[in-house]
Amino acid sequence: MGVLNMDNGEIMNVYFSDYFNVNPQLLERYGAFNISLINDLPLFVDPFLLFESKKPEYQKLHKNILNYVAFLRDMSRGMSINDGLLDSWFIFSEVKQNWLGYSLCGNEGSGLGRKFALALKNNLNTIFSDFGNEKITKDSHLEKLCIIESGVGRDNISDFTVNLIKEFLCEYTQNFVRKYINLSMRKKVSVKKVAFDKNTKRWKPEVFDLPFINNDFILLTPKDILTKDENWINNRDLFENYSEIASSIPNEQLRSEIDLYFRQNLPPPTKKKKSISKSEYYNAVKSVIFKYPEILNYYIKYKEDNGEKAISISKEDVKFVENVFIENVSSFIKILQSNSAFYNISYDTYQESLERVKYLKQVIENNDGYKLFYVKGEPIKREKDLQIMFRLTWFPTTSDVNSEVNNGRGPVDFKISRGNKDKTLVEFKLASNTKLKQNLQHQLEIYQKANQTDKGIKVILFFSSEEESHVYQVLNDLKLQNKENIILIDARRDNKKSASTVK
Repeated sequence: MGVLNMDNGEIMNVYFSDYFNVNPQLLERYGAFNISLINDLPLFVDPFLLFESKKPEYQKLHKNILNYVAFLRDMSRGMSINDGLLDSWFIFSEVKQNWLGYSLCGNEGSGLGRKFALALKNNLNTIFSDFGNEKITKDSHLEKLCIIESGVGRDNISDFTVNLIKEFLCEYTQNFVRKYINLSMRKKVSVKKVAFDKNTKRWKPEVFDLPFINNDFILLTPKDILTKDENWINNRDLFENYSEIASSIPNEQLRSEIDLYFRQNLPPPTKKKKSISKSEYYNAVKSVIFKYPEILNYYIKYKEDNGEKAISISKEDVKFVENVFIENVSSFIKILQSNSAFYNISYDTYQESLERVKYLKQVIENNDGYKLFYVKGEPIKREKDLQIMFRLTWFPTTSDVNSEVNNGRGPVDFKISRGNKDKTLVEFKLASNTKLKQNLQHQLEIYQKANQTDKGIKVILFFSSEEESHVYQVLNDLKLQNKENIILIDARRDNKKSASTVK
């Protein structure tokens, strides 16, 4: 899967299989995901897949997770949790060594901080006091603890799960590398907070033989516990399907009480405002859940009863990520490598960035590169995914490439820099973005001022003639036509002939 450097025959390392000289088919047969070691890829561990699996080792992992949460519940009830115990029992660092998540540069994430810890502790004492003793669902579920907290999403659930199954992931990786990876590329490392000692109530480290690169170890993850967009049990699903869930409660009295309480928490209509807003609806639902927490169990029971769908969605998600971020990107980098100048640009950061974007434009529009942005015939219309693809093409550069840099005015997509005096900002936008005009008018300039640079590039991708017309109209309205630093990329496929067929 490595990408050949056309100048000297050297292999450009992007994925685990490249760095450790392993045939990708060995990873496939082992069931492990072939991670990128340039930046995280957008997959997450879903604890429901452990619950739903028929593998005894996964079911044991799920039970161990529940046992630990039960321990936290009991400690929360029986004693005062000071800051030291909160740090020890509730707060975990991100396990960055699995290279999964939504970090666009490297594998650094925020981990599970104090906000998550306090939400977990408080919920165990209030609306989730029946955790471990549910009567409606088949089992308890970790996701239930975070389902109504805003700002606690799939990455938090995944990070918590990964921390609680870290010993398994270390053993899973160790078993693979001892068979297939040279001793010189492995190292015995002490991994923190791997096993929990019930007697001393402390997390203990353990030593494992793991792949080692850039002063850190690497962890592999089985593909069959990964998902992409949402955990099977998730906040958005609960709120969007609240009416259906509430109406399906078999207890007529409870159903009526819930309906009445929900209506009481909705703002009354007025002459000026006859309909409720989305936030007002969500607040009313949240009020109901705090008053009648058993509604969560009815929602989770529905998800348990349809759990086989979670497995099929997981397979589709993993295949999508493999197609887009491994197979497509590998092909794309090979196209870029056919022009040896692309990876040997030595201008300042503005010219380097501009030339890269221009060449990307040419590859996408004229050399079949547009295919990178399509899966099963449908375009990928998510800026995050496009940014990850772009980042994967930047690995051989003397510039510092950082993403989502936030200097107080919001995160910019990319900051390309060589010291404080040479900085260029690059923003990727989809033509279908409903705030395109607003962003073009103000956003990049605000970022440039916050980052103390006057150099910035805006890249806009469009996927249809309608989107193309819309972009040109916006540029015309803002008097931004023919600006050097605004690059439009035509990612349509209905107006292109395959490069392989053009004579």
